[in-house]
Amino acid sequence: MVDTAGGGALAGVRVLDFTRVLAGPFCTMLLGDMGADVIKIENPNGGDESREWGPPWIGEGDLRLSAYYASVNRNKRSLTLNLKKAEGRELARALAAQSHVVVENFKAGGMAEFGLGYDELRALNPALVLCSITGFGQYGPYRERPGYDYVVQAMSGLMSITGPVNGEPYKVGVAVSDVFTGLFAHSAILAALRHAERTGEGQHIDIALLDSQIAALVNVASNYLLSGRNPQRMGNEHPNIVPYQAFSAADQDFILAVGNDRQFRQLCELIGQPALAQDIRFATNPSRVKYRTELAGLLQAQFRERRANEWVEALLAMGIPAGPINTIADILNDPHTEARGLLHQVTLPGGEALRLVGPAAQLSGTPAQVRLPPPALGQHTEALLNELLGLDATQIAACRANNVI
Repeated sequence: MVDTAGGGALAGVRVLDFTRVLAGPFCTMLLGDMGADVIKIENPNGGDESREWGPPWIGEGDLRLSAYYASVNRNKRSLTLNLKKAEGRELARALAAQSHVVVENFKAGGMAEFGLGYDELRALNPALVLCSITGFGQYGPYRERPGYDYVVQAMSGLMSITGPVNGEPYKVGVAVSDVFTGLFAHSAILAALRHAERTGEGQHIDIALLDSQIAALVNVASNYLLSGRNPQRMGNEHPNIVPYQAFSAADQDFILAVGNDRQFRQLCELIGQPALAQDIRFATNPSRVKYRTELAGLLQAQFRERRANEWVEALLAMGIPAGPINTIADILNDPHTEARGLLHQVTLPGGEALRLVGPAAQLSGTPAQVRLPPPALGQHTEALLNELLGLDATQIAACRANNVI
């Protein structure tokens, strides 16, 4: 692996990115944030379909980008390749031969149909890490099914525990199954890179949206496996901790998250009801879980007496976790968000300024960076073919004339 001294933690790592939409692009963006050289391979005829998932838009004409596409495609260079052409597949193989990682989210077996499966690429580059992201994995009875976040949220059981107690199942407002999968893929790739660095041996990572979302059920899945009881929707309440939910203040709702009996005693002091902490129904968390409805009613009567921000400030002053229920605008304009440096501005190829939510992880020695704006379709094709494969202007022109790029 190339020496990373002087750059991000993954400087010198080349990633060939055949992914589209969200889970895969989110994964490869994280690798790019850490310094990897991410080359986004796109179909010349339109590219990543999320480019058209708007409004809102930024830019005009061929340089127009959707906010959706922009959210997960920074720190990448775009190269168009027509994999239906033999010449396009040959260029892809040549690029894979000098890459460390290939990430793809074609249907199961789709890369192999292009002659770009793991066995074919490993023959060219034994240390290569190939990460395949699909809805249901490379094997199993559902392997042929198309994988979409919404479907996976439903099939994984997540929707069955999301929403009001007496209402219909809800999806989460963000495509969390895609995001979880991107995160799992990112960490798996880092582990495989470490193994390849030590041994010279690459490997094939098979990661599925359904597997990832089931794994992300964490304590809810564990509750079922231990008790045999099917978890139900609980609205904004917690199955194992009480009080840990939303309450209505005089003006708006806020969140209270009491995590232990000490915090509950402090809460009772704050609301002027110290005897509640001695009540056998409420003295311990297991008993509070049993009598959650009664306790919630008593607390709600108190919380209506003051404004939400007053309660939040008073609770935090006593070390009791609490917070407002913000809008997206609230949190993106919050002074803490600004202090943490989470918002970044880049300049697009057309000259427009674009604000983005940047990397979440902050590394002290090799900080993640927003180095490149989301690319226009094929923006770097000529430069990359020359830089990496040595094609001259005449050869590149021939590729374009033959609809290879």
